[in-house]
Amino acid sequence: MSETGQRSVPNRAKITKTTVDALKSGAVLWDIDLRGFGVRCREGGTKTYIVQYRAGSGRGAPLRKYTIGKHGSPWTPDLARKEARRVLGLVANGADPASERASEKKAGTVAQLCDAFLTEHVEAKRKGRTATEYRRLIDLFIKPALGDLKASDVTRTHVSRLHHSLRTTPYQANRVLAVCSAMFTLAERWGLRPDGSNPCQHVEKFRELARERMLSAEELARLGDGLAAYRGSPYVVAAVKLLVFTGARLSEVLGLRWEWIDFKRGEARLPDSKTGAKTLHLPPPALAVLAELPRIEGNSHVIVGDVAGRPLVNLGKAWRAIRKQAGLDDVRIHDLRHAFASIAASSGMGLPIIGKMLGHADAKTTQRYAHLAADPVKAAAAAVANSIAEAMGGGKPAAVMPIRKSNV
Repeated sequence: MSETGQRSVPNRAKITKTTVDALKSGAVLWDIDLRGFGVRCREGGTKTYIVQYRAGSGRGAPLRKYTIGKHGSPWTPDLARKEARRVLGLVANGADPASERASEKKAGTVAQLCDAFLTEHVEAKRKGRTATEYRRLIDLFIKPALGDLKASDVTRTHVSRLHHSLRTTPYQANRVLAVCSAMFTLAERWGLRPDGSNPCQHVEKFRELARERMLSAEELARLGDGLAAYRGSPYVVAAVKLLVFTGARLSEVLGLRWEWIDFKRGEARLPDSKTGAKTLHLPPPALAVLAELPRIEGNSHVIVGDVAGRPLVNLGKAWRAIRKQAGLDDVRIHDLRHAFASIAASSGMGLPIIGKMLGHADAKTTQRYAHLAADPVKAAAAAVANSIAEAMGGGKPAAVMPIRKSNV
C-alpha cells in the first residue's frame, strides 16, 4: 500500500484488463506468467503491449523489444498474450522477430511504411481523434497514390503530384503533406532513408482561407429557440449549451466526467485535452446547465450516450437537426467555439485572456481574433477624441462606434 492508502500496481503481475487499466504513466508492467510479455504506459496515458527477448543465447545476447500494438481494439490482454506466445515461440526457434520487422521496413513499400507509422508511432503517441484522422488521410490519399512505391524511392516529384492533385481542398492537401512529412521523417530515424532526404521538403503548402463563421445576437437567439424546440436527448442540448457557454472543444465536452468538476470553484480539471492537462472554466450559465442535468448511476460521464456506462460519442445528426430548426444550416459545431471567442474579443477582453479561456497552447492561434479585439479600443479612442474636440469647439464630433456587448 502507498502512503495515500491506494494500492499501486507492482512491476510484475498477471496482465489483465484490471492491471492494465490501473497502470500509471511512465510505468511498465511485466506479466508474471509469460516471461518477456509486458505492457508499457507512456506519459500521455497510451498503453502498448510489447515483447522483450534476447536475440541469441546467454546474457551477452542483444536485448530486443517487439511492439505488439496499442491496448484497445483489437488488442485486448488475451489477444496480446496469444501474440506474445507466438513471437516468443519464434524466438525459441532461433528467429529474431524485431530485427526481421526492421529489415522488412527497409525493403518495404510506402504502404508498409504507412502501417508501421500508424502502429508504432501514431497509435502510441497521438490522441484518439488525431490518430483516426491520420489513418483516414493515409487510407484515402497516401496509400492509393504512393503505396506501391518503395519507401526509399519516393521523390519530391511524387509528393508534389499528390499534393497538387488535392488543390481543390487546400486544407486537406496540406494535412496530407504534413502526415507524409512526419512519416518520412520517421523513416529517416528508422534508417529507411538517408538523413535529410525527406521528399516533402520544399513542397510549398497551399494558402488556406480561414473560415470564420461568427454568430450575431439574433442568430444566438435563434439557436436558443432551436434548442428549446429540440425533442431529443437532454444531454445533447446540454452539450451544445456547454460548448457555447465555455468555448470548449467538442471532445472536451463529450469527454467531461463528474469527478473532474468543482462546482465551488466553477471549473473542471481536464487531465488530457488536445493541448494536455487543462482547466475548463465554468461560468454561472454553464454551472446551471450542469446542475439541472440528471446523473446516471454507474456512468461517470456528464454527457451520457445510448450505451450503458458510455458517453455520447457523436453530436453530428442531432446538431444538424438543431441548426435546421434554428435556420443556421451553415454553422458547424466548431463555430460555437469561434462565437465564444469573437464575443469575448468584441467585449474588450485581451487576447491573452481569450487564449487562456480557450486553452490555446500557442498564442498565434488566438491572433485570428485580433481584429475583433481592436473594435472596443477604437470605439473608446473615438469617444475620447470626440469629447476633446467638443470641449475645444472643434466642429461636430464624429459618429461613435458603439462597444458591442456579449449576449452570451
